[in-house]
Amino acid sequence: MHLAIVIPVYNEGPVIKSVIKSLPSKLSGISKITILAVDDGSTDNSAGQIEHTQAILVSHHTNLGVGCATATGLEAARRIDADIAVTFDGDGQHDPSDIAKITKPVLGKRLDLVIGTRLVNPEGMPQHKKVGNWGLNIITYLLSGKWTSDSQSGFKAFSARALKKMDLDTAGYEFCSEIILEATRKRLKIGEIPIKVRYTRYSRRKGQSVFNGVNIVIKLIFKRIAG
Repeated sequence: MHLAIVIPVYNEGPVIKSVIKSLPSKLSGISKITILAVDDGSTDNSAGQIEHTQAILVSHHTNLGVGCATATGLEAARRIDADIAVTFDGDGQHDPSDIAKITKPVLGKRLDLVIGTRLVNPEGMPQHKKVGNWGLNIITYLLSGKWTSDSQSGFKAFSARALKKMDLDTAGYEFCSEIILEATRKRLKIGEIPIKVRYTRYSRRKGQSVFNGVNIVIKLIFKRIAG
């Protein structure tokens, strides 16, 4: 089984090298691991840092948004015939040991999309992030009919079937909800696995603002109407 680990990167120069080097080189049931780091038009030294790791660098010449960067990485995973793809944030908040957990249901052919949920045990998560995520969980549920406890998680696992069937076209953070909408529409099997999260002073500065949350809601509603 071939696993592709997709990391969207925008100005993560201080941490991206250590994040990539912390990823597993071997996993049970996996014969090959390919790391795809998508530099989304970073203005710092992210690309140079990636080039000093085992990852394959995929570059956007301009900043297109985390959704576009993730979609580019997932399309690259499909093109290299990955059996499983995992999306993994580049700011260091995710625990690499959880990759084995979220890929297990895909390896067992029980699920096509596994969401790594931070909100089953949200220790250390800032309160405003908890409130914002729950609000977006409700919006995602109203639009998709599928309840998830952490719709905005960037840590997900995809089967090869999911990679082939989903059509993803949003650019920003609404991409996380779009994945759930699209997986539901394509009748893919969706589930959740609790994951650990490691918030540092650096990672706390990353992620979505209140304005982003409002923007996500507006874009999702238009996406649902268009769909």
